[in-house]
Amino acid sequence: MTKQQFLALFEDVLEIEEGSLKGDEDLISLDGWDSLAVVTFIAMVDEHFEIAVSPAKIAKSRKVSDLITLLGDKITA
Repeated sequence: MTKQQFLALFEDVLEIEEGSLKGDEDLISLDGWDSLAVVTFIAMVDEHFEIAVSPAKIAKSRKVSDLITLLGDKITA
């Protein structure tokens, strides 16, 4: 999956306008990034990438790009 495809899925998780994320945003500043979004993000990653992401690792993430990094080689440029 490309970074842009991931960002589109993540925008869905946050219920924000399509095309509004670039990847360098601070998670704390994003409307919709709350505990429910974290659970939805975990489910989205499981469904689309078939990997489990630790809530502890998500909690350490500060930027959208940190979430992308958690997915490793599952995301391409």
